[in-house]
Amino acid sequence: MLSVSAWAQAEVHYSLAFPNAVHHEAEVTVEFREIKTPTLEVRMSRSSPGRYALHEFAKNVYNVKAVNGQGKPVTINRPNPHQWNLSNHDGTVKITYTLFGFRADGTYNGIDEQHAHLNMPATLMYAIGFENSPATVKFTIASGKNWTVATQLKPVNETTFWAPTMQYLMDSPVELSNFTWQQWQINDKGKTKTIRIALHHTGIEADANRYTEATKQVVAQARAVYGELPEYDYGTYTFIACYMPQSVGDGMEHRNSTVVTSTHPLATHFADHLGTVSHEFFHSWNVERIRPKSLEPFNFAEANMSDALWFAEGFTSYYGDLLVHRSKNSTFDEAITSFGNELNFVLNAPGKNYFSPVEMSMQAPFVDAAQSIDPINRLNTYISYYTYGSVIALALDLELRQKFKNLTLDNYMQALWQTYGKPEKPYTLTDLQNSLATVTRDEAFARNFFQNHIFGKTLTDYKNLLKAAGLELRKSLPGKASLGLVPIAFPDEKATLTNFTFVGSPLYQAGLDKQDVILRLNNQPITSKAGLDAVLTKHQPNDKVTIAFMQQGQVKQSSVTLTENPSWEIVPTENAGGKLTKTQKAFRQNWLGSK
Repeated sequence: MLSVSAWAQAEVHYSLAFPNAVHHEAEVTVEFREIKTPTLEVRMSRSSPGRYALHEFAKNVYNVKAVNGQGKPVTINRPNPHQWNLSNHDGTVKITYTLFGFRADGTYNGIDEQHAHLNMPATLMYAIGFENSPATVKFTIASGKNWTVATQLKPVNETTFWAPTMQYLMDSPVELSNFTWQQWQINDKGKTKTIRIALHHTGIEADANRYTEATKQVVAQARAVYGELPEYDYGTYTFIACYMPQSVGDGMEHRNSTVVTSTHPLATHFADHLGTVSHEFFHSWNVERIRPKSLEPFNFAEANMSDALWFAEGFTSYYGDLLVHRSKNSTFDEAITSFGNELNFVLNAPGKNYFSPVEMSMQAPFVDAAQSIDPINRLNTYISYYTYGSVIALALDLELRQKFKNLTLDNYMQALWQTYGKPEKPYTLTDLQNSLATVTRDEAFARNFFQNHIFGKTLTDYKNLLKAAGLELRKSLPGKASLGLVPIAFPDEKATLTNFTFVGSPLYQAGLDKQDVILRLNNQPITSKAGLDAVLTKHQPNDKVTIAFMQQGQVKQSSVTLTENPSWEIVPTENAGGKLTKTQKAFRQNWLGSK
């Protein structure tokens, strides 16, 4: 946790210019005044809000210089890779440095002649003792560039912006480019609130209009879940949308804004982009204000671990898909397929046997865009808390609708909003359980749900839950012989395992693993997917066949017991030979708003 000194209130001044944008550089200046300590400790962040791993942003900073209020050099020492200690000052220190950025997404910076896409923890140095100080940020836009600025920071003028504290500043991404503004106003319980989109893309006006209208519909559905919008600081929520060839696919939530980026244009990937918009906007309630205590305050000097990401991210993922459908921007079949794909993954993933959803959340510092060069056994031990939490939300929504009259997951989210989100009181896992008990008036239900499915590793009976909505969970290829879920590619006609084999799968039991090459199956050479399928088609599940493979330069032979293809799917009852009842149809309509 950062130390905060009560005396530090002098405003911090930043300025940024981009004279060498063609080579992805920014020139940054920051001035600290009224310094009360002999040594000023200045840092670059190591982590970023919405991310949980270390990113070591100091690696992109160079040409660091510092002078005092008279313009004379001060002494600079480096006690660690992300800190500069500045001494021999006169109460004022002005630092200049060059910043490199070549990744436009929600975490890093992308600087070029088309835009400056900035995440503040990756951009700005901060000083110990100035955490509560307000700050101004001034952008110098080169002559001839028709750039404007999009950010949740409070505008002072067109190129200068203000933040009340360092935490707020670091939570405020910025896009400078020749983007277009789309905006609308919502009368929310007597208050006018502005939703706006800063859209930087290569598409045509029709693409932008379609995107804006769909976003309006998603915003309306999200608001309907909670009954109101949050109190956005300065009355505005901003989507910073950058769909440019040099961007990288991402979505990152912030208090009054979000960054959504992708290489792909709106014309070809509209559905994907809208799904990200839906997810990130839902975060303006869930995680930004309905916020886990484990993330408060955010620590910019360390990795940030939370036990609640199954809820903060996972439940948001569930609503991300649900709201796209409720806003009539996806079909019934698309919605069911999305739920089915997530459930199929969780049902087959061995990771659920290693970590509970709570423990899986705690893996975030190792997996959330974290970098390491040594291979890890994530395929077997990890399930994304996005996916895991989403299928838990699905189960809880269906269970509430079936066991309790007039109760849905929306009611649970509304209760959490009123108790924790609206007053901005961080919650614990116990608070989540107690709120579920309050909403259902059934303490035993809440306790069992959390013990079994949140702290425990037990999955809900999805088959029975889905029946109420006239949906059938079934094997997608029943009776088909299989080697299990196998990560096989065929470079140079060699059946190569591209990842570790699933624990308990036929190939795992036969002793095969990553980088092994299957040579023959049942004495038939395997050089293509078609060839592999041809051999499997001749067999039944539980047949035992021989397998020859190359492992670490040695040819080995073993036997493998085939299994039924493990893939699951969700299909409507009426498409599976059954009859949809009036009760099921009404349940489905109330849940999804369709059919």
